[in-house]
Amino acid sequence: MVIFDFITDLVKYLQVTYSQTELPSNWTITPELCPENMDGDLTINCFRFARFFKMAPEQLSSVVSEYLSSHRDINKAEMIKAFVNITLKAEAAHRQGAANIQSLFAAGTLQKEMQKRILIEYSAPNTNKPQHLGHVRNNTLGMALASLMRRVGHDVIEINLVNDRGIHICKSMIAYQRWGNNATPESTGIKGDHLVGNYYVKFNTELKKELDILRLERPELAQKTDDELFLETELGSATQKMLQDWEAGNPNVRELWQMMNSWVFKGFDETYRRIGIKFDRTYLESETYMLGKDLVASGLTKGIFKKREDGAIFIELDKLGPKVVLRSDGTSVYITQDIGTTLEKFKDYHPDSQIWVVGDEQILHFKMLFAILKKMGYQWADNLHHLSYGMVNLPTGKMKSREGTVVDADELFEEMVELSKNAIKERAGDTISIDELNSRAEIIGIGALKFMLLKFNPKTTMMFDPEASLKFEGDTGPYVQYACARINSIARKAAECGLDPMSNDTNWNLATTKEERAVSLQLWLYPQILRSATEKKDCSVLVEYLLNTAKTFNRFYRECPVLNADNEPLKCVRLRLCLAVREVLSDGLNTLTIQVPDAM
Repeated sequence: MVIFDFITDLVKYLQVTYSQTELPSNWTITPELCPENMDGDLTINCFRFARFFKMAPEQLSSVVSEYLSSHRDINKAEMIKAFVNITLKAEAAHRQGAANIQSLFAAGTLQKEMQKRILIEYSAPNTNKPQHLGHVRNNTLGMALASLMRRVGHDVIEINLVNDRGIHICKSMIAYQRWGNNATPESTGIKGDHLVGNYYVKFNTELKKELDILRLERPELAQKTDDELFLETELGSATQKMLQDWEAGNPNVRELWQMMNSWVFKGFDETYRRIGIKFDRTYLESETYMLGKDLVASGLTKGIFKKREDGAIFIELDKLGPKVVLRSDGTSVYITQDIGTTLEKFKDYHPDSQIWVVGDEQILHFKMLFAILKKMGYQWADNLHHLSYGMVNLPTGKMKSREGTVVDADELFEEMVELSKNAIKERAGDTISIDELNSRAEIIGIGALKFMLLKFNPKTTMMFDPEASLKFEGDTGPYVQYACARINSIARKAAECGLDPMSNDTNWNLATTKEERAVSLQLWLYPQILRSATEKKDCSVLVEYLLNTAKTFNRFYRECPVLNADNEPLKCVRLRLCLAVREVLSDGLNTLTIQVPDAM
């Protein structure tokens, strides 16, 4: 945290003059921005520390306001009940804000002893279909959180665990085997993960036909679910047989599986490259699904797990209830392999903390996983976290993978970029080259998508409207990017005029308006925001800050002419304010993995 001089002086004064007990070693006073409807720049809430001095909050606020009224950096200190509103002198307001950008950036980095090794697992797609909008939210949350934690100094490892085996994978395989006619991505011109996904949809279409006939021929089965009737169908039993053959190592089945998976992985790589993801390690479920069984066997001998009468092995998890970890036939359930994979990741990287970015339908699963690992005696299990997130809906409704009605990730990227191109053309007309149009549209379109997905707390079920996310006015990514682009334009015009804000010492005392001081004070918040967002594992905290910073800058820009200011020293100081805003906005957007275009 970058601390104002008046705060340092106030803390010392209170400690020397009024302290009756030993204060915490890291104790300080953290002012907040004054509410817009009140007079002042900053406010101090005396409720928060009056107990340290054994005073009533209003009594302490009287002491604080009296002391600060005569401080060299303050124009006015006004007591309002237990609060003290402070109006700073211009130089003091800017000293810890726009004039101090590099110190602000440094303050956003944690001290060495607070920096940790953190493993973040996200994405986790299945190799039976392409990625969709839900995956895009997962990917965006995961990569932005990893970037944020890296920004504050943590050593971050980004992990993907791909579900590349199981009955759902066999559904695509058997559909291709029956109706594929040896098609390939090359022969069809279809991206590999899309091609395989088409056969997943084809499987479910043909399965539905069989189920309809089965229910018609055998009315007593009418009330049974599709899953309950799966093995009653020819297609379902053939798929189950293929899974058994895969597990037995049947060479023909394995060859088909490897071929189709290779198509999907190549397609995934293109999707990840488009959104900007590069994982440090990808684990495959085909290599990890047997993990955990030996751990359960060992835990059984230690009394951690128990055996039921039917032979199933379970663990009692207090309020969470019992959880089966091995079925009566000896096969593992999903949590069993998660136990093994979590231990494997710990052995591979020895992280201080592990985070899973997984949808909120898995909340109970992760509570049970963490509880099991704690019962197994792993002390590091206290540092396991599930970052759950809600569903993404569109104005047109929910998505269904089996019916092929999902919003495909690649198609969504294309739509965002195309919408961005249209918005750019409306502004630039024919003055922009095709190459520049394509480059700028990619940055704005993908950035708008990420920004909107990060704008909400992850736990929120959200509605995503592509067109609304690309508006240049409002709470959008392009609105923040446009603030940077506007400052770039100001800087170019200043250079053309020969104006160099760094040529002489900037006279910050000239920037006296409330709007100018508000810019610096908003920038002063930046390191606190970085740390708060990291602590909460919530990038929406940073998104909200960037929106507020862009709004604060635009108010300043409307009220305070920059290049048309009354004199050159005032032009220089206002230009310095603009450049400082651009540095913070750019750093914040980059932290969210969003690029910044030179122009809009």
